[in-house]
Formats: sequence, C-alpha cells, structure tokens
Amino acid sequence: MATSPLSIPLNVINSHHAIANPFVPEHFGGSTGYGHDEAGGRGALDQAFAEIVGAESAIVRSQFFSGTHAITCALFALLRPGDELLAVAGAPYDTLEEVIGKRDSGGLGSLQDFGVKYREVPLAEDGGLDWNSLMSAVKPKTKCALIQRSCGYSWRRSLSVNDIARAIKIIKVQNPSCSVMVDNCYGEFVESIEPPMVGADLIAGSLIKNPGGTIAPCGGYVAGKQKWVEAAAARLSAPGLGLDCGAIPGDIMRAFFQGLFLSPQMVGEAIKGSFLIAEVLASKGYKVQPLPRVPRSDTVQAVQLGSRERLLAFCEAVQRSSPVGSYTKPVAGTTAGYASEVIFADGTFIDGSTSELSCDGPLREPFAVFCQGGTHWTQWGLVLGEVLKSL
Repeated sequence: MATSPLSIPLNVINSHHAIANPFVPEHFGGSTGYGHDEAGGRGALDQAFAEIVGAESAIVRSQFFSGTHAITCALFALLRPGDELLAVAGAPYDTLEEVIGKRDSGGLGSLQDFGVKYREVPLAEDGGLDWNSLMSAVKPKTKCALIQRSCGYSWRRSLSVNDIARAIKIIKVQNPSCSVMVDNCYGEFVESIEPPMVGADLIAGSLIKNPGGTIAPCGGYVAGKQKWVEAAAARLSAPGLGLDCGAIPGDIMRAFFQGLFLSPQMVGEAIKGSFLIAEVLASKGYKVQPLPRVPRSDTVQAVQLGSRERLLAFCEAVQRSSPVGSYTKPVAGTTAGYASEVIFADGTFIDGSTSELSCDGPLREPFAVFCQGGTHWTQWGLVLGEVLKSL
C-alpha cells in the first residue's frame, strides 16, 4: 500500500480548487423541464470538470446513459460520411462494436451505416501498442484515432498517459487534421495528468465509474477542445440546443459536485484494492494483469481464472460479500451491447456502479474476471476471503 501513487493527493488538491472556484452552493437547487431555470449550475459543473482534466470545455450530464453513450456522442461529433476511424489500441470494448459497425447493429445507425470506414491497429505481442505499425497507420482519410485507455475485456496492459502522449505525437505527425478521441473510462484521476493535457482532442467516460466518486447516481461526460465538445453536446441533444438545455434535479446536481470532489480519494482506494487483489491471487498461482506492485494506469485488475466454473464462482462470491443484494446469485447471460455471455457481480448502492466494488467478465477464453472499485481497500479484503473459499 505504501506504493500507492503520489498522484492521489495532487488530484485531491486539484479537485478541491476547481470546485471551490465557482459559487457551488447556489447550484444545488438543480432545474426542471427544459432546464432553462438552472441559474448556471450546469456551467459551473462543466467548468470545474474541464479545469480538473485540463480541457478547454466539458459537458457533464445525467442524460448520458453510460460511458458507451458518451463515447458514441464524441465519435459522431468528430466523424462524417466518408471519413475513417482508426482504433490504435486493438479491438475496442465490446459495447462499441455495434456503435462502430464491427458487429451488425441491424441498421440502427452505426458509424458504418453512415458511411464511416473503420480500421484497427492490432496490439503488439507484449500486449502494448504496436508502435512500429502505428507509425504508418494514419492515412489522409483518417479523421479520428480512437485510443482506449483501459484494457476493456482484453488481456493487455492499460495505457499510461505517457503512452497516450506518445501515440498522439505519432498520429499528428502523419495527419495533423486527424482528431484523437480517448475512451477515458477507469483512467480518470489515476495519474496526475489527463489526456487533454497531452493533446487529446476529446475524452469521454461515465460518472458511475471513477469521476462520480461512488455517489453519482447516473451520467457521463465529454471533455476536450471546445468546438468538439459543442459538437458532442449537439449529438446528445440536437443542433441549436447543445449545452444550453437539459434539466438536472437538485439532488443529482449536488451528488455530481460532491462525487467529483470525492473521486480522487475513491480512486486511491480502488488502486489499493487492485494491489491487494493482484498480490493475493498471484500468490495462489493465477495470472494477473497488471502484475503485483506495478504502477497502475487505471482502476481495473484482471485475473485469469481459466474456466467457466471458476469465473462464475468468483463472481458469485463477490456478490455474496456485497452490501446490497448479497442474497442474489449472478447468472451469466446476454446483455445489451455484448456479443458474448457476460456475468456481473455488482452489489452496489448505485446500479452498475463499478466504482463502488464490482467484478465482471465475458464467458470466453481465457475466462478472466475484471475487478474494479471499492469504497475502501479493506472492502476487497473482506471479499477476497469469500473468493478464496469458493475457488
């Protein structure tokens, strides 16, 4: 635990200053209807978020259903028919396959349905970015490069912000007009810098992950260059409406501000929990990613369990040890956006809040479980006892 990153206290200070700047208490009343009566609350929240991540602008809204929804708005902001999208970190997360058109969306409006071309740069053999291939991958028609910061459901290292900075330089040398969009899910506040600070044009993510501080009840964000944030806002709402509408009830607005304030501390606890998971499961002979005592780039800890039965048993044990719904048994099944059967254990106060404490995984080789969150690292200590008995 002594190796926990020094970025955490720095991020606590940054979030404190950013939230203290606007007159926050005036905005806890929220708004109704069109949201025209919100008295500057949305703008104050957007301003604070943008300042923390080093972006020109941000849109933080309850109307984003998920991280996938926010990422989709960002991609549609950047791409037009005839453009090319290039994924530079291998295949993207499962839920983006139908958004892109890699998997048939049934004609419901994927990027490929709108005439956007798609390519991806496979990962290198070591699981990192293939730097040699990337140096010649960007073409004149490549208008957006997608970088997924976290590992997703792939057995690979998550990318550090330094990795992202290096990739952006390589991309921009080949095509300066190519925008870079970073899927920032699970990476927020793990390091002391964020992708917009090193040249990313847009980032997007979910508020029920890191930046919601375990208490945001819903929502997502897009941040980056002002022109592209405005374009993403128009995708969320409509052209001409953009950032200037959308009600956020007062209880949610207060939770957004408070969650953003708490998020660096909660991320610190999640990182400590990931160290504990890696240490314990590696000592029992399981392959883990990242390795024990290795600096973290996100809050995800993956463990290869090797069989369907062990993956199910792991998730069932986590659910039994959860503060909410401990009496339920998670069952693998088909979930919207996923091609494979997936199992989730998330006995959380906010439905699906991976920042509280959760684990999940697809029922396919190598049968890896992906663990996230924890309001305190000792929560994983309690859970792992039950997990080891089950395995």
